[in-house]
Amino acid sequence: MTLNLGPVYPLGQMTLITLAPDRLRRLVEGAAAVAGQTDLHSVLETTVEIAMELTGARYGALGVVGESGYLTDFLHAGMDPATASRISHPPRGQGVLGTITRDGRTVRLDQIRDHPDSAGFPGGHPKMDSFLGVPVRAGTRVFGNLYLTEKEGGFTSEDESIVEALAMIAGSAVRTARLQAKLRTLAVVEDRERIARDLHDNVIQNLFGAGLSLQALSQKLESAEFRSTLDTNVRVLNDSITSLREFIFDLNRPRGLPEEIGELVAELVGQHEAAIDVSYTGHLRGLPEGLIDDAVLLVRESVSNAIRHSGTDRVSVDIHGDHGKLTITVVDEGTGFDTENTDEGLGLANLRSRARRSGGDVVVTSVPGEGTSVRAELPV
Repeated sequence: MTLNLGPVYPLGQMTLITLAPDRLRRLVEGAAAVAGQTDLHSVLETTVEIAMELTGARYGALGVVGESGYLTDFLHAGMDPATASRISHPPRGQGVLGTITRDGRTVRLDQIRDHPDSAGFPGGHPKMDSFLGVPVRAGTRVFGNLYLTEKEGGFTSEDESIVEALAMIAGSAVRTARLQAKLRTLAVVEDRERIARDLHDNVIQNLFGAGLSLQALSQKLESAEFRSTLDTNVRVLNDSITSLREFIFDLNRPRGLPEEIGELVAELVGQHEAAIDVSYTGHLRGLPEGLIDDAVLLVRESVSNAIRHSGTDRVSVDIHGDHGKLTITVVDEGTGFDTENTDEGLGLANLRSRARRSGGDVVVTSVPGEGTSVRAELPV
């Protein structure tokens, strides 16, 4: 059975490989699983998991490349929490990882350290030898890189072609997920505009007309008691009109942090079947878009870490804003860990990196058997 997988990328060559029926079936099923995801985070997670399954790699990861060419996000699999916690900092996209981004080509190695661009691993990182790195393109741009390591016996040319095909599907799924997110946003905006328009053109105008009619009727009544009752009703109508106008004004306001967090929580609950309680206090309107983006990412990272690693299915999120700073507190009642004897792992390093990018910081408090609290403070 022959499967034509090329050209996979504009810089690549025509790839023709022969797959056993079982492996071809697994590739098709894996590609369908990736393409079937509807949000970006799920696309990335599924891509890493399927790539590991198809190749037999022990470890897998996907790094998202920022405008600077360095990694802005790093999702990994195959590493237990204790191992991950010993790694001093997440990869930054240098060394061999940077080579994949710069050249836009697949890199397959029996020994990572033998590559001329090899820059070593962060402190506490487990030993890794065999390596397969493939760029993931969203359109013409390299969105990120898919990394696989530690396959017994090393990666083969067949593995390379299979992962390139999967990366191509993942790139399309990334574009689709981004488009769906934009369409959902547009749909929400259009619904809000339609509701605001209907309220103004129909409900408010009808209430206003009814108020005028009642005022005119009041002038014709001889009974002071009836006139007083009508005047009271007119004032109630006027108050209702004022409230509706304020509601319309709120509908037409740009989306803020509570709306973005609400969508995120709905997504996470659907993915993990967890209970996520969110409370909002203080001043949260008018926050800069960049700060909202960083806050949403911090909540996503903290809640996802809690659900995946703490053994709990309930997480509470408290968001408080004043005119000087935004405080985000994520608490779980899971297994916890000893912060005194645990090095900062990938999850914590990502949290600190996101907070410091906004000029803030993160404090993590955890007690074994009692749970973990992540508190981030971001300047407004």
